[in-house]
Amino acid sequence: MTNCLTCQLIARRDAGEAPLWDSFYRAAHWDVVHAYNTLLPGWLVLVARRHIEALDELNEAESLELGVLIRRASQGLKLATGCRKTYVVQFAEAAEHPRAHFHIIPRMADLPPEYRGPKIFGYLGVSEADSVSEEMMNEIAGKVQSFLEQERDGVLLETVLNL
Repeated sequence: MTNCLTCQLIARRDAGEAPLWDSFYRAAHWDVVHAYNTLLPGWLVLVARRHIEALDELNEAESLELGVLIRRASQGLKLATGCRKTYVVQFAEAAEHPRAHFHIIPRMADLPPEYRGPKIFGYLGVSEADSVSEEMMNEIAGKVQSFLEQERDGVLLETVLNL
């Protein structure tokens, strides 16, 4: 889809032209990236590598990998940011991002009540000048990447997903 910004970002990753924050973990069916237009450090996005627009279009392998990645990305994000928990959200309604993707959002202990729950999206869609710096995105991406790449319970993520 030529008007899908997510497809363009995937192509940039495939070409090896993406910065660390936008290409820090690539699994067989999903990419894990830091959101580029947010005030909130650690706002991650799990992006389907295949252009699908709804969950019912996932195949079995994509579904299994997604479940593992949501859990592992949440764990890594908690270690990287010190968040209390994570929010996981999927809409894929933005005109430029119709491709299926999941937001993994750090819910900090001191998050103001007016930004809790779905109101957290008040931190997304900000100008480049107001966004988390590339340096901070790369720092968090590196920490989550290290966690995702390490062995967990003696089994690598790739091994689990290849069963």
